[in-house]
Amino acid sequence: MSEEDVAKWAKDGQNKELFMSPSCSSFEMLDPHDPVISRLATQLFKKTNDYLQGEMAAGQDHYNLLEEINRLAITKYADLKNLTVNLSKTLNEYNEMYNSQIKPLLLQIDQIDAQVSQFEANAYRLDSYTKQLKARFKELEEK
Repeated sequence: MSEEDVAKWAKDGQNKELFMSPSCSSFEMLDPHDPVISRLATQLFKKTNDYLQGEMAAGQDHYNLLEEINRLAITKYADLKNLTVNLSKTLNEYNEMYNSQIKPLLLQIDQIDAQVSQFEANAYRLDSYTKQLKARFKELEEK
């Protein structure tokens, strides 16, 4: 179909739904093509290819980054698990040490404190009694 035929066909309005511009043509091996359009189409395809390759590379980079983050998170949580296990063991050891060694000593300290309080109360009573005796003794001496 020549350009004149296309223009005539478009002007006549025989098929208004299917409009072809004069720059559009079907590809046939023997038809000469516009070198500018061929060059522009080649550039378009190359740039589209570059863009899509870049998008795919960016997606792959994001995927690799997520994999690395997941590996680091797994390692970190494994370390934290080991730390909590060790802390739990240490805490259990300290609780056992407290119950077996420190708690009896604290009970002894409480008993000693109670005895000291009792001795102090007895000392105040004894002091008061000696003051009363001293006062009576002075009274008796004066008489």
